[in-house]
Amino acid sequence: MLTLFHHPLCPFSRFARLALAEYGLTVQLVEERAWDRRTEFLTLNPAGTTPVVVEEGVPPIPDTRILAEYLDETRGDTLGDHRLLPVPMDARIEVRRLFAWFNDKFASEVSGPLTVERIFKRHMPRDQGGGPPDIFAIRAALANIRYHLAYVGWLARTRDWLAGDRMSYADLAAAAHLSVVDYLGDVPWDEDEAAKAWYARVKSRPSFRPLLADTHAGIPPSKTYADLDF
Repeated sequence: MLTLFHHPLCPFSRFARLALAEYGLTVQLVEERAWDRRTEFLTLNPAGTTPVVVEEGVPPIPDTRILAEYLDETRGDTLGDHRLLPVPMDARIEVRRLFAWFNDKFASEVSGPLTVERIFKRHMPRDQGGGPPDIFAIRAALANIRYHLAYVGWLARTRDWLAGDRMSYADLAAAAHLSVVDYLGDVPWDEDEAAKAWYARVKSRPSFRPLLADTHAGIPPSKTYADLDF
């Protein structure tokens, strides 16, 4: 059995949960508050960030990029034609490009500020950035999500899935980051029907169901968060 150190509303942790579930792997979940900087956790990942996967016989696996490559290298063949990182080089490049888009650009401009300001700051000590939310950072993130959603919609209108004709890590990364924003009720789905329809497809997958059951004390999910027909 694998062990996943994660936070339920960390978008990177959510990608890990989706990817592991798509591979059909049994995983023990350990909730980790990264800002606590536990010595035992820092031993696994000196960067102090979630997620981290532990599997017997190999070093701890931190970071979504490392995890994605590890899963493909060790278990990619088991998915056959549904491999999350396709074999053709041009397709692999496109998946990796979009994977980076959501884990870097979307995270820094949208999901990162919203989760930190609206969720994590409530629990973080002041010497690590805790305290009242930065309203200007939240406003910027809410403005930024509109062009990101438009880009997702364009991809969804021109392809079967975001990176091509099959679901891939790109879809899981995008859905993981959007799901946290959706939990907060901050995705303007009515602005792009193609993006909404794509998200509904990913949201309906069995791998997504555990994420829809997540709740956070003091911050209830949006009314349509768990609704597959939103």
